[in-house]
Amino acid sequence: MPQTLPPDTAAPFGRVLTAMVTPFTDDGKLDVEGAQRLAAHLVEHGHDGLVVSGTTGESPTTSDEEQLTVLRAVLEAVGDRASVVAGVGTNDTAHTIEKARAAAAAGAHGLLVVTPYYNKPPQSGLLAHFTAVADATELPVMLYDIPGRSGVPIATETLVRLAEHDRVVALKDAKGDFTEGSWVMARTDLAVYSGDDALNLGWLAHGAVGIVSVVAHVAGPRYAAMVRAAADNDIATARGVHRELLPAVRAIMNVTQGAIMVKAALHLQGVLASPAVRLPLVEATPEQVATLRRGLAESALLEVDA
Repeated sequence: MPQTLPPDTAAPFGRVLTAMVTPFTDDGKLDVEGAQRLAAHLVEHGHDGLVVSGTTGESPTTSDEEQLTVLRAVLEAVGDRASVVAGVGTNDTAHTIEKARAAAAAGAHGLLVVTPYYNKPPQSGLLAHFTAVADATELPVMLYDIPGRSGVPIATETLVRLAEHDRVVALKDAKGDFTEGSWVMARTDLAVYSGDDALNLGWLAHGAVGIVSVVAHVAGPRYAAMVRAAADNDIATARGVHRELLPAVRAIMNVTQGAIMVKAALHLQGVLASPAVRLPLVEATPEQVATLRRGLAESALLEVDA
């Protein structure tokens, strides 16, 4: 049976969530113990929610069974200390429903469902897809709008209609349109989460309830402070955190693919045993790691060698 969500109806999955990487061994095998250590580390460093097997978790190159293994391992590691949201979205509605039901049976607290990618469905198809997935289990659903990867945005009118579903409760926005996002917040009860670390402060200022972050892997306490400050209307403090973390955000998100760089960052911090990724991703080059090291040091997230 699904476990109980934290009692915060405004932020149904928590306030500070990380789109968790999936640790691998140097030879590319799933590192289950590493996933448990990472999950516990994140919860101990400012996170009240984890998203497993999203894109940053390399869902395109992990099997359904591997994803369930990671989900079960993370649930075991964090217990009731954090919400655990399972990424189940695909571009095949039947497959997504199958994954959603398996995640529910494994005990996930919620589902992250991305816009179907590559096949570019019309808005009527998006409405039918998300509705079918929400109907398939009793779990609350976070929609994931990321047209840069999926090729299709979820239109505001579609989001308004989807928000009428009892189990569609949240939106992870990586579209970056504050005007349309504000309309969604004004017209629905959806809990909106920032899905783009460069825009976390902007989304919080516009009324987002929290973040689903990549950079928070290495900066959880700082992002927790930002979210608290924004909730307290202390924009000066939130802005200060935002500016402190700019070098890290640029180094992780703008040098090459984010999962590559954040695994390298966790390896530099000693949190991950290996920065291994699966093809078609490749590990960061020495030059990229040097850039990353500088960015983390500038954000006071890594000690500079004497």
